[in-house]
Amino acid sequence: MPAEEEFDYIVVGAGSAGCVLAGRLSEDPSTRVLLLEAGPEDRSLWIHLPIGYGKTMWSPTYNWRFETDPDPNMNGRRIYWPRGKTLGGSSSINGLIYIRGQREDYDHWAALGNPGWGYEEVLPYFIRSEGNERGADAFHGGKGPLKVSDIGAKHELIEAFIAGAQQIGVPRTEDFNGATQEGAGYYQLTTHRGWRCSTAKAYLAPARQRPNLRIETEALASSLVLDGRRAVGVRYRQGGVEKAARCRAEVLLAAGALQSPQLLQLSGIGPRALLQQFGIPVVHDLAGVGENLQDHLQIRLSYECTQPITTNDQLNSWVGQAKLGLEWLMHRSGPLAVGINQGGCFMRALRDAGGRPVASTPDIQFHVATLSADMAGGKVHPWSGFTFSVCQLRPESRGHVRIRSRDPAEPPSMQPNYLATELDRATTVAGVKAARAIAAAPAMRPYVKREIKPGPDATSDEDLLEFCRNNGATIFHPSGTCRMGSDPLAVVDTRLRVHGIGGLRVIDCSAMPTLVSGNTNAPAVMMAEKAVDMIREDATAAAAPAALAA
Repeated sequence: MPAEEEFDYIVVGAGSAGCVLAGRLSEDPSTRVLLLEAGPEDRSLWIHLPIGYGKTMWSPTYNWRFETDPDPNMNGRRIYWPRGKTLGGSSSINGLIYIRGQREDYDHWAALGNPGWGYEEVLPYFIRSEGNERGADAFHGGKGPLKVSDIGAKHELIEAFIAGAQQIGVPRTEDFNGATQEGAGYYQLTTHRGWRCSTAKAYLAPARQRPNLRIETEALASSLVLDGRRAVGVRYRQGGVEKAARCRAEVLLAAGALQSPQLLQLSGIGPRALLQQFGIPVVHDLAGVGENLQDHLQIRLSYECTQPITTNDQLNSWVGQAKLGLEWLMHRSGPLAVGINQGGCFMRALRDAGGRPVASTPDIQFHVATLSADMAGGKVHPWSGFTFSVCQLRPESRGHVRIRSRDPAEPPSMQPNYLATELDRATTVAGVKAARAIAAAPAMRPYVKREIKPGPDATSDEDLLEFCRNNGATIFHPSGTCRMGSDPLAVVDTRLRVHGIGGLRVIDCSAMPTLVSGNTNAPAVMMAEKAVDMIREDATAAAAPAALAA
């Protein structure tokens, strides 16, 4: 790339949000866009085959394979945090589940002082992005680029789970993203005709031949190029060479909740004491950069099934594997086209002394898999098995992300600080107890041979909390580290512009003020779709005075 070449926009990170930004902004042929991605092209079959995330979960090529700092609330354990490192980012290696969160999540964002981010304002962007195979209605889009599909065949175990949930008072639902989230049912997935639909597939693939879009892979951003307090470009490493690119309009950070704050800190934008610790000149003392880290803590309960009807049975047999492959090749269906988790449930688990739900909306989410392993993406057990994963939807616990050195290739310090509050501990234990209640319900009982984890010895709330501390893991939703707002710890404003720095926005899950009640991929896409409109509006407004003057 010639040293003098300039772009209008530089997008840092080709993940769930970055691909949306690059794809949408380059629709205007007069707008030149550079997209920088630290990872390689998304060429692996395991990326595109839905069940393949069991392989990419540990891939050094396509996965950053981060680890948290030892968490004192998790008995000093480090927690493995996979994050996507390829075109599509984490949307290329995630569990494919299409969930938006609750209406109340976005109304809460607005109530915190972020007008324009209430549910009624964000719904049109969910609809714009979505290409649901069920077609369009008041809540869904039928023609958007992000394809969303039903799980084709019903599974005996999932049907038993849904019936068991109904028996403890949770209604069956056909749509977690409609009028209300509460219920038990099948997830919809970001798949299309048996293939994964990452944002690279949805937004970038149609844009790749545009002459005004440049995509640079294996290009690790190292710092922002600043002119005073304005971002005018990005420095990056590619093929062992230090390079730089400049932009006329804006730099758009979409590197995710871990690396967007890292890049700001490396560029002298962040807490003064942290920057001075590493000898980084302070451009802007912005105390909230890297703070407010939130994540969903996953607690996995595993069971041995009484019948050989699980994906374990198919994967542990050559004949079963052949049938799986044939089903996918012939019909683009079956477990290879689905991934891992098929069933879901959103319910109110935490109860007060009178047995009434504490929360007015679901506080627990289930991911139900017709297989079992010691951890997500691990080798399946040699027996017939299935898994109930539960997570608290709106944790109060807050952690942080902070650089460890001036080297952009060194992962930052990540401290999730899970289970730091009494509400988080009580809700998480309540979720485990709710999972056990469903497993013990009449509809599920015929399928449960034994509970492997937590196991029969875990009987008290204290036992279950200790199980959670020793076994809990991420469900891959870190957020909030460059949060939106107007208070001293906010990093971006309601138009996602970094406070105190011109020409710079953060557009990814780090901008979430609070974590949404569910999976984060669809909300990240929504935020990017909304950001594109704001970027265009602001560019038009900025151009108007110049046009009048001319």
